[in-house]
Amino acid sequence: MNLIATGNHAVAYGVKAARAEVIAAYPITPQTQIIEKLSEFIERGEMGAKFMRVESEHSAMAACIGASACGARTFTATSSQGLLYMSEMVFWAGLGSFPVVMAVVTRTLAPPWSIWNEHTDMLSQRDAGWIMMMCDSVQEAYDASIQAFRIAEDRRVRQPVMFGLDAFSLSHTSERLDPIGQEEADAFLPSPDGQWKVIDVQEPATYGNLVGPERMMEIRHSIMERVKESAKVIEEAASDFGRVSGRKQAGLVEEYRTSGAEVILVVAGASSGDAMDAADALRDEGVKAGVARLRVLRPFPSERLRETLKGCRAVAVMDRDYSFGSGGIIGHEVASATGVRPFNYIAGIGGRDLSVNDFAGIASDALRRAEAGNEGGEIWWGMKGYQEHLP
Repeated sequence: MNLIATGNHAVAYGVKAARAEVIAAYPITPQTQIIEKLSEFIERGEMGAKFMRVESEHSAMAACIGASACGARTFTATSSQGLLYMSEMVFWAGLGSFPVVMAVVTRTLAPPWSIWNEHTDMLSQRDAGWIMMMCDSVQEAYDASIQAFRIAEDRRVRQPVMFGLDAFSLSHTSERLDPIGQEEADAFLPSPDGQWKVIDVQEPATYGNLVGPERMMEIRHSIMERVKESAKVIEEAASDFGRVSGRKQAGLVEEYRTSGAEVILVVAGASSGDAMDAADALRDEGVKAGVARLRVLRPFPSERLRETLKGCRAVAVMDRDYSFGSGGIIGHEVASATGVRPFNYIAGIGGRDLSVNDFAGIASDALRRAEAGNEGGEIWWGMKGYQEHLP
């Protein structure tokens, strides 16, 4: 069955196929369509889930944690200010190792108010103990919705998973969607059967939650080990889903024309396709360009990225985010992972459009700077007389 669906609706179809049992959410643009579609499925009897109408995003995640503690497969979705309001409970879910799944439709944080795309909201939660993935198409939004539960619920991981969709350019854009059958989804993602259940409502008990210094480091270390182990589980889930769906799946990093490339664009999210089109255009002009799409941001694919970028003359990292006083978040992570200071392009802030020509210009600009002997730096791209901060 082929459909035409938006990225938001693709997520809803994926969550339905995953047979989520509890959904708790609060509406916020541009995420609301995900929850609206899921509520339609439930009201029509097409989905046997409990829909919890809560008064805030903070309560939505609290409800998901409670349901997860009782062994239920849980889901929520949010954006921007909603994610920040939820942030306290995001850390409770991650550091408490509850396998909740959440879609984040990435949106600029206020002030000033904006409903347009930016990745700073999702990346602000990067230390919360969640596995973090980014989608580049409607199809991948659907695929990730199912794979996320598989990853979160794996006994080697048992950590929550969030996956990001770029506001409007993916969340509200209609593309072809090819769902898998329910039998295939059930085979790929068996019922959890309460395997991580920690609270029995038939035998209620109170648990003390205060931990002294003698145990906290060990608890954090155990989370570190599981998040690290999740890299293997993510690759396995992608491979298995590829066999089920008949579609090639990206694992941690999708490499596009990186072999022998002299300049590689490192990107994440829905604009990755434009970056790949730019690489094609530059190759036609004799410029050996490639793209490394980061599908997973936590755990950060350091080893894989080092191999991908080895030998290229210029690395151009595009950040649709910014950490004031530090710089592009992904740019810093790439530098830490590879030992090479990339050319870090801050672009698309507040939803500003990025075209194929922009990515071709970024790649050419990075190569020119490398040939001039520059060793990397921060460049704000797309402003009139764009500013730059170079050594």
